[in-house]
Amino acid sequence: MLVAAGCASRSGGNAPVEDRGTGLSRQLPGALDSGDAKQLPGFENAGKPGYYSVKPGDTMIRIGLENGQNWRDIVRWNNLENPNLIEVGQVLRVVPPASENSLAVTRPVSPGAATAAASAALGPARPAPAIAGAAPALIPAQVPVPASNGDEDVAWIWPVHGALIAGFDEAKNKGLDIAGKAGDAVMASADGRVVYAGAGLRGYGNLVILKHNNTFLTAYAHNQKLFVKEDQTVRRGQKIAEMGSSDADRVKLHFEIRRQGKPVDPAKYLPGR
Repeated sequence: MLVAAGCASRSGGNAPVEDRGTGLSRQLPGALDSGDAKQLPGFENAGKPGYYSVKPGDTMIRIGLENGQNWRDIVRWNNLENPNLIEVGQVLRVVPPASENSLAVTRPVSPGAATAAASAALGPARPAPAIAGAAPALIPAQVPVPASNGDEDVAWIWPVHGALIAGFDEAKNKGLDIAGKAGDAVMASADGRVVYAGAGLRGYGNLVILKHNNTFLTAYAHNQKLFVKEDQTVRRGQKIAEMGSSDADRVKLHFEIRRQGKPVDPAKYLPGR
């Protein structure tokens, strides 16, 4: 399967794995199909903690997001000669080796200073029903949550002003959908580092992913324009994109917080409205 990785401007990160294990939109010559008896790389680690078995439809971006890591780190940890070619059933290390455990990610520093990162992973964004009840309230964008030392204490802010149009639902919507106008500023919700900026993950349109520390990352989807690049350090409140409707049925921001790769309800972390 071909795994798409990197910024849209630099690499094709939007090619999902097909049934033989290539992430290209077409099959590569000589590709194995899932019925072949060949033992794939890493087979001896299948099922072990810290390892991931490649599934149909995976991309390197998705694998990184689902495991809370930078796809580039996963490529390095597995000595992949061609990061654009992996196979269904191949087993990848998705945690840092012991030798670089202490170097994988810079720990968070004081609020206002950006932290280093790895990358993280999510499933396809799916629309969620609008929240019932009275007209949605506007969301304040700049009220930070007090932060202290430790990965769990992040000074979050809302990434945009706007009406909440869809809430978190683990089965249907992995984050919050927030309304706005095309061109509205999308801001970094906390200090971090850009681990992905591009249009390579189906269902998210123009997407930015930030890694904030060893525990948290955030995703900002459906933008019309991106203002950051991979490996760039950003600060809370910095403009990283403009709201749009890429790969969506209306102008909105789809915003996710991932804790160790698992989607969590952003409303439980963001300041009250």
